[in-house]
This record gives sequence, structure tokens and C-alpha cells, in this order.
Amino acid sequence: REQLAKGGQAQGRPAESPHKALFDLLEVTATFYKTSLKTHSQRNSAVDYLKSRGLTGEVARDFALGYAPKGWDNLLTHLQAKDDAGGANLTGIEQASSPDSEHKGIVATAIRAGVVVKNDAGRVYDRFRERIIFPIRDRRGRVIAFGGRVLGDDKPKYLNSPESPVFHKGRELYGLYEARRANRQLERLIVVEGYMDVIALAQAGISYAVATLGTATSTEHLERIFRMVPEVVFCFDGDEAGRKAAERALLNTLPTMADGRQARFLFLPSGEDPDTIVRSAGASAFLDRALAAKPLEDYLFECQASGLDLATMEGRATLSKRALPLLRQLPDGVYKTLMFQSLADRAGIDLESLKKLEVPDPPADTGYQEPPPAYDEAPPFHASSYAPSDEAADLVGETAPRQRDPLAKPMTVHATLTQSALALLLHKPSISQLVEAHTLQDLDSQEGKLLAAVLELLQKRPESTTGMLLGHWHGTTEGTLLAELAGQERLIPTEGIEAQFQDIMRKLATLPLRQRIVEEINSLKSRSYEQLTGDDRARLPELIRALRDLDTRSGPANN
Repeated sequence: REQLAKGGQAQGRPAESPHKALFDLLEVTATFYKTSLKTHSQRNSAVDYLKSRGLTGEVARDFALGYAPKGWDNLLTHLQAKDDAGGANLTGIEQASSPDSEHKGIVATAIRAGVVVKNDAGRVYDRFRERIIFPIRDRRGRVIAFGGRVLGDDKPKYLNSPESPVFHKGRELYGLYEARRANRQLERLIVVEGYMDVIALAQAGISYAVATLGTATSTEHLERIFRMVPEVVFCFDGDEAGRKAAERALLNTLPTMADGRQARFLFLPSGEDPDTIVRSAGASAFLDRALAAKPLEDYLFECQASGLDLATMEGRATLSKRALPLLRQLPDGVYKTLMFQSLADRAGIDLESLKKLEVPDPPADTGYQEPPPAYDEAPPFHASSYAPSDEAADLVGETAPRQRDPLAKPMTVHATLTQSALALLLHKPSISQLVEAHTLQDLDSQEGKLLAAVLELLQKRPESTTGMLLGHWHGTTEGTLLAELAGQERLIPTEGIEAQFQDIMRKLATLPLRQRIVEEINSLKSRSYEQLTGDDRARLPELIRALRDLDTRSGPANN
């Protein structure tokens, strides 16, 4: 007892999660929503909607569906009453660590969990109101967040919990816990676009569908999926938005395609979704489509050949130019070799000739090296609107020897990666065709948004010149930055611009994921060994390995 009072653990008993109060509150919240769906006087609109979608009480029970009633403080009042009655420890250590100085106890914990909101005027109210509620669970089945589908006229149509100490949307998949619970051994996972798709497929007997939580399918999602199953099938609408989502999924899947893994892409007819197909044609019809979906290799080459006449030498040369940067992202192995052979066959040249066209990988980091000019020697831009962004904390050049610790921070920042990428684009706009602008979607800095905008413009208007770019942003803060970067032409290398640009873009694409991994590692390492749960102890080496793998893939500037 004395040991527990000091924050330790009794011998033979696992340590309690430091976020136990959050988990307890989220579980109480899920029960409140579930009970409201069964007993609340306003529940009929929610019940009618679920029935209109053909859902049974059994599947609603399996996914613990709920209802958030109309009103601003139904949940908040319930949580306060529950806490006052002493029915659960809903404050715990969260109260002490809450950043909210005005609100304490249960309110602070609820704000931290994301189930209530505090506005600028200091008013606290329920986040979810008049919505169908979908609890989101972690791998242990603990409720970590919620999704809500509107029943009235509120916007947006779907609303997710914000990120919290226990919920990171870029890592979680809706329905994964339920899929693992329903299947003793999973062979594949089907990634669909929404909560209702997951539930409709489960009701039809296809109990291994999952959905991302308002984000594109990330490399982190894919690594998690492939640790459990050898095959993933992406299911998208056949419209333009679905095609763009598929292209993002393709790009994020490439670095994870080790030998023995398979990814397929399924596009549904316009106006159809998994729910409508299983209801009209049955589960077997949907499964037939899924099993006949395009393998990644076919979809990749189909995308890159779009608009090209492969009967001409020019078309085949353009296909090679488009596809080579993508194939370089594949892990070394038999699959990568076969993909190069397939491209060589399509281009009508021998494999060795094709490989000579491939830009070589940067040399391995064997110690301190002088930073390459395009990365580190450009002077920083000092305009107040473009102070070096947070991305520089982990992914920039260094002036001191690199540390071997994967968590080591660079000591001095000379220029952000986004500035380096912008300078290269200004020097040679045609390199914009080597990457996709949406790979920067998770970068929140002003520089990151400018880089994405420049890429989007160049890809829409590939004939654009440096002068046209400067003219487009003339008279703006962005234009001032671009003009200064354009004046650094003497610092741009004369050779290898394409390779350097792709290197930078790979680093930028992995930056948000790396930051999340580092934050989680630091959070775990800040606690004593006795305070770590069994899951925490298993998670820490996984995170460190993931960080090293990420750094290896994205290049030496991370090390």
C-alpha cells in the first residue's frame, strides 16, 4: 500500500495507466450515449435513421452505437452527477496535469478528453449534439474517442473527437478492435471510407473492414495493418474525390510494400458504396469485387500511364520518368526488382538500361559530413511571418556532428526544409512533376502551405516559369519569401537537383509521423519503469524501431 501511494506498483501487479481517468470518463460517456439510444425521449430520430440504413439491434450492440440528444449540456450534467455520486474516478491525475487553469475536476478531464468544448467566451458545452455516436476503441477495446453523424441540420455531417493524450487519429482505425474480436485469424483488411461502411459490411458477415478517422490512409496506418495481415484492399468511390484518395493511399503504401505483402484497389460504381452493394446484391457480390480488385502494381502503372500513348517512344519515356520516383520508394527486395522489370517491359527497354536512369540513393551516413548546400547553407529567411517552423526541430541540417541517438535534436537550424524545396522549385520548376502536393497535407506551417500551393500551381500549369511564380505572388508576404529564395541561385547545385528535391519531399512527408512517434517515446521515457503498463513496455521498443525505420527510409538528415 505504501508503494502504491508513492506512485509505484504492488509486486506482480501491472502499473495503472497514467490516463486512467480519461479512459474511465470516456467509458462513462460511451455508456451515456448507448443508454440514450435505448431510453431517451428524443431517440426516435436516431432509431429511425439506423433502421433506414438496415442496421439490426445486434450490430448496433456489437459496435456500441449511441445517441447524443439535443441540447448543450446533457453529457456534461451527467458526468458531473456521476462524479458527485462517487460512481467513478473521473478526475484522477488528469486534474493535476490539465492545462486548463479555469476548470478543474470533472470539467477539466472532459475538456481534455474532447467530449466537451470550451469556447472563447469560456462557456463549456457538449461537443456532440443530436448525432448518432460511434465509439472508437484502441487495440485493447478501451474507448478513446467518438465519431458523430448528424441527424439535424448541423455541420459538418460527420464530426470526430479532437486528438487527446489517448487518441491520435493518424494511428487509429475505426473497427479494428471489432475486426480482431470477430476473427480468430485475420487474412486481410478492407479499408473503406466511413463508419457506416464498416458497420454495414460487418452486418453482412464481412467482419474485417476498417476506416480511417477523417485522414488519408497514412504510412503509419499501413505499417500497423501489415503487422497483422499480409493483404489490404482499399475501397473507394469511383468519383474524382475517390480517385484522389486512392492516389494518396498508393503513395503512402509504397514504402511499406515489403516482400510477402499485397495491396489492392477497388473502385465502386458512381453512386454506390459498400452498404448499397451488400444490400442490393449480397455480401458475395461485394467480396467478388474485392478479390478482383486491381493489385497495386497494375494500379500504379495505370495511373502513371494516364494520358500517354505507350505506342510512341515519347509516351514510354514519360511513363518511365513518372514511375521511377515511385518505384524508388519501395523497400529493397524481390517485389521491387519485379516492379522495375515490369516498368522496363512497358517502356520497351532492358532492365539494366532502366536502372541506369534511376537516381542513386544518397550515401549512407557514416559520421559527420559537411551539409550539402541545398539543405543547410542557405541563409535563413527572417521575415516575421516566416520564422523557421516547428518542422525544423527534427528535420534540418546540423552544424555539429550527428548523434547516434535516434531522438537527438539538431543543434543549430540554418534553413527549413520547406525553404530548400521552394528554392529548388524556383530554380527548376519542372521538378514539381516528380511529387504530389497532397503529401504535405499534414504540415501546418505557413511555409508548408506555401510549398503545397506552389506545387499545385506548377502541376496544373507545368509551363510556368520562375518569373510567372514570382508574379503570381507579387505584393504578398509569400512573394517576398519567394523573391529572396529565388535570389539564392548561387547556392543551388548544378547537378542532382531532382534527387535533392525528392529527398527533401520524402523528409517532409514523414515529418508529422516522426514528430508523433518522438512525442510518444518521450512521454513513455519520462515515466519510471514501475509506472509503465505492460502495453507501455511493449510499445516503447516498437516505437524506437519504427523511428529508426522511418529515419532509414527518409534519409540521413533524420539521424
